[in-house]
Amino acid sequence: MVFAGISYLAVFAAAVAAYIYGSIYYMMLAERWLAATRLDDPPKPAPAPFIIAFVAQLVIAYFLAGLIGHLGEVTPTRGIVSAFFVWLPFVMGTMIVNHRFQGNPWSLTFIDGGHWLGVLVIMGVVIGIIGT
Repeated sequence: MVFAGISYLAVFAAAVAAYIYGSIYYMMLAERWLAATRLDDPPKPAPAPFIIAFVAQLVIAYFLAGLIGHLGEVTPTRGIVSAFFVWLPFVMGTMIVNHRFQGNPWSLTFIDGGHWLGVLVIMGVVIGIIGT
């Protein structure tokens, strides 16, 4: 199914793939991430943040697909390039500003930034493979 040139299948597949990546990424870096957050009491597992995260990734994938589609032919290479051009100024720029004002360590910025780079690149590749 396609709406305004964007494939819902590509968006859903991109969000699922990125969500799986994020789960594995943070499981591997759980101790480092918790240390970097400086949380005295680690968050208790609850379903709401995971549901919100998946819905947010659907929205991100939808808009990334729209951006890639506006550049012309939808390809994995265009997906990767678009992901990087979204990640560096918007994601990393925002996190750097927020983390500096929040007094968070650079390690948290790099851990979370690596996650979002992976998410966007995976989404870009999946969207590029499936097309819009």
